Amino acid sequence: MRLTDCHNVEDFRRLAQRRLPGPVFHYIDGAADDEVTKARNTAAFDDCDLVPRVLAGVEQVDMRTTLMGKEIALPLFFSPTALQRLFHWQGERAVGAAAEKLGTWFGISSLATVSIEEVGATVRAPKLFQLYVHKDEGLNRSMIDRCKAAGFDAIALTVDTIVGGNRERCLRTGFTSPPRLTPRSAISFAAHPRWTLDYLFREPFALPNLQSHVAHGTKVATSIGDYFSTMLDQSMDWKAAERIRADWGGAFCLKGVMSAEDARRAVDIGATAIMVSNHGGRQLDGSRAPFDQLAEIVDAVGDRIEVICDGGVRRGNHVLKALSVGARACSGGRMYLYALAAAGQPGVERAMGKLKDEIERGMKLMGAKSLADLGRHNLRWR
Repeated sequence: MRLTDCHNVEDFRRLAQRRLPGPVFHYIDGAADDEVTKARNTAAFDDCDLVPRVLAGVEQVDMRTTLMGKEIALPLFFSPTALQRLFHWQGERAVGAAAEKLGTWFGISSLATVSIEEVGATVRAPKLFQLYVHKDEGLNRSMIDRCKAAGFDAIALTVDTIVGGNRERCLRTGFTSPPRLTPRSAISFAAHPRWTLDYLFREPFALPNLQSHVAHGTKVATSIGDYFSTMLDQSMDWKAAERIRADWGGAFCLKGVMSAEDARRAVDIGATAIMVSNHGGRQLDGSRAPFDQLAEIVDAVGDRIEVICDGGVRRGNHVLKALSVGARACSGGRMYLYALAAAGQPGVERAMGKLKDEIERGMKLMGAKSLADLGRHNLRWR
């Protein structure tokens, strides 16, 4: 199987599984508990059908939208994800370059493997920093100040990870950051020599946005679940979120909002946007899918805050359905992480290019010249 054999997200997933050691692949692919929510995140789109309009004269369509003050070329962007240089040696550098080519937002995690400063200096796409609030206030202040100095365009405060989810695949494989060599994992690493040689002989693995304050994750091997449960501030509340918004002073997003009431409170504290997200099903299994909650949240606050549908996106028609409900844009992680793991920057560009083509083709078949033409008149629920 080669890159040219990949035509959709599932194809990239299969290629990634062939090219990654088992513990690393299952970290990307896995979710919490029975993984019911992970599956529902994508399946939720199947409960809604598109109703196309014809004879609309749609030789050209306009996919542009404005999100958090930046115009982007398509209503889909790269949600921030951690540890990317574990999946491919190019890591965030590949994803940032792809975002620049596509003209869309590029998000990096607090647990990114490339520094805030490097991203600020090298990526010309709009840049979003995902902030995990740590118990160490000095670390929190440092990351915000570094984002200001590096010219980041927005911060997304993640609100759904005050403890780590029960990611049983990671418990079974023994996945840690950095990877810990065990008899079981050694077999998988040896069976994937390209990945292993890249990991051993290219740039050393690090978490440069944390390592001045925290040894865990770079020098001390730890599971992501343990990291979240021990290092993050479980006392974070709405007052803390409002203080962070004020300290940052720019476009501010809450990532992990799933209820209409919380969406209203996000408006009250002055947030620019919310990401309707359950962290890819990696935190609370049994929670609702973002698409299932989207209409209720849009009806509650959609005229006062930008609403992003985050997670479960595998096809362009998923984006069209979310936009028709009232989302300003969609985002996701696995949709590009599989491609990154499969083939680095060419993989990410091909995967996102395929999704862009599907959105454009779908708009033409829907009779929509611009995103403003999409609405609930285009949808029927089963």
